[in-house]
Amino acid sequence: METVEKIAKFITRFFPVWVILFAVIAFFYPALFSGYGSWITYLLGLIMLGMGLTMTLNDFKLVLTRPKDVLCGVVFRYLIMPLVAFGVGKLLGLPPLLAAGLILVGCCPSGTASNVMTFIAKGDTALSVTVSSINTVLAPILTPYIFLLLAGTLIPIKAEALLVDILKIVILPVALGIIIRTVASDFVDKVTKVIPLVSVVSIIAIISIVVALSAAKLATVAVIAFIAVILHNALGLGIGYGASRAVGMNHKKGKAISFEIGMENSGLAVALAIAHLDPIAAIPGAIFSVWHNFSGSLLAGYWAAKEDKD
Repeated sequence: METVEKIAKFITRFFPVWVILFAVIAFFYPALFSGYGSWITYLLGLIMLGMGLTMTLNDFKLVLTRPKDVLCGVVFRYLIMPLVAFGVGKLLGLPPLLAAGLILVGCCPSGTASNVMTFIAKGDTALSVTVSSINTVLAPILTPYIFLLLAGTLIPIKAEALLVDILKIVILPVALGIIIRTVASDFVDKVTKVIPLVSVVSIIAIISIVVALSAAKLATVAVIAFIAVILHNALGLGIGYGASRAVGMNHKKGKAISFEIGMENSGLAVALAIAHLDPIAAIPGAIFSVWHNFSGSLLAGYWAAKEDKD
């Protein structure tokens, strides 16, 4: 098990490097990955199962003890990022499918990486975990219908089909993970350190498949898509922090909400785009998967260092 843990640390530590490496391989040799498009849903389900294995019922307790903080986090999450994505798409004049893909990223719940970044930044980790958990539970209802409202004028959307897929891809695996953790906690404790490895490998595989599927068109949209993702992410982090402070949250809570807003479950956006839209619409989610970990790490490191000085 120690060897596996060392491998897990090595791979997760250099996550961006592996993503770039495999994305480049997938771009130049798409045939290696393009035949595995149907795997994306299962890979994301595996990631969500891992998320469920790390969750407990205690993750929801802040709903009762700090309802205002949690409510603000949830409302900001499903208000700010979808609207920012819509605005960025209009500002940059993105093609309809690319704009829809960016909006879809914004409509998805926050990802587990937000909890890690909040912890590193010495923010309110308990608030981050609770908001992530509630956002995930609400995703089947809020994600498809907010997406329909904002992107429905750009492309045809079947919100009910998105709802069903989110239930299958997100809620069922997460619920299964929580059940397994509840009935077999000793086993889960033994494999906890390996879970990040499974998640990272799955994300790398998903991104590689998306790049391979859209390789022919990627060269024409990569630059504008990258600019759109950077703007979307930066505005989300900044507005999320500003909004939290505006409603009276302290700096520690603000850091948590910033990451909850600016960091997405972009893997879900990729899976939904592939299943219901087009590989081009999955490009923003694939780029976001890499970029938000990079930007989030920089911001978390800055806040942590500033905290140490203060």
